[in-house]
Amino acid sequence: MSSAPAHLVTDLPTGPADIRLIVTDMDGTLLDDAKRIPPGLWETLAELRRRGVLFSPASGRQYATLAREFAEVAEGMAFIAENGTYVVRDGVELASDPLAPGVVAELVRTVRQLAASGVDVGAVVCGKRSAYVERIDGAFLDEVRRYYVENQVVEDATVIDDDILKVALYDFGSAERTTAPGLAPFATTHQVVVSGEHWADVMNPTANKGAALRGLQRDLGITPAQTMVFGDYLNDLEMLDAAEWSFAMANAHPDVVARARYTAPSNNDNGVLRTIARVLFNGAAHVRS
Repeated sequence: MSSAPAHLVTDLPTGPADIRLIVTDMDGTLLDDAKRIPPGLWETLAELRRRGVLFSPASGRQYATLAREFAEVAEGMAFIAENGTYVVRDGVELASDPLAPGVVAELVRTVRQLAASGVDVGAVVCGKRSAYVERIDGAFLDEVRRYYVENQVVEDATVIDDDILKVALYDFGSAERTTAPGLAPFATTHQVVVSGEHWADVMNPTANKGAALRGLQRDLGITPAQTMVFGDYLNDLEMLDAAEWSFAMANAHPDVVARARYTAPSNNDNGVLRTIARVLFNGAAHVRS
């Protein structure tokens, strides 16, 4: 990983930008800390569509959750869901990378052991059709329903009749300090990604947002030079590598800032839309100095 600081937005190249694809993370990036859609999003999406620029949310969230959020403008939009394990456009699956059933069962048992040892954690088994949980207390289910609108409580999450894309863990403490180390045995064969302060995901080693984005670029005939990407956390790193116009939010994890070419204003300062306006619409934008 490069240790060089990201360029500031003021260091952007001058002249017209041939951007054909804009991909943005949701939580901590497009959405503010209260999980609100930024003002001006729908108008921006309409202008991007008019210019022939494809907008793609890329999130650890479930596809059904993303599709509901963008329901009124979803036509033609590509969704990179479940941290890159599931890519859908106009209701048609473009790519998926499901886990082997034996690995899913082993992960669920590991989470049970972590919980029995005193870690305040629960597993979300993320399938194509629904998310599945065993833990049923209200505080945990509230967090699950925030990101997984299609969800079911099951007696035994080791046996699910669905293609399982990833297993997500919600830790009421620190996922980076507590849960991720507890998943160390899986790190040699699978991706263990800290996707937020309280979330960690386990996926196939071939699955990440960057791999999903590169597949989408190939399908659409769009190059990294024509791609703009925004991210804030560790599950966005590979995605930043797939775009020449890569932006870390001002609130991003230090590793993300180091990896990106540029820095955008924070998620609470509407950084994604302001940067798009600056680059594509010749709009004035306040940037971090």
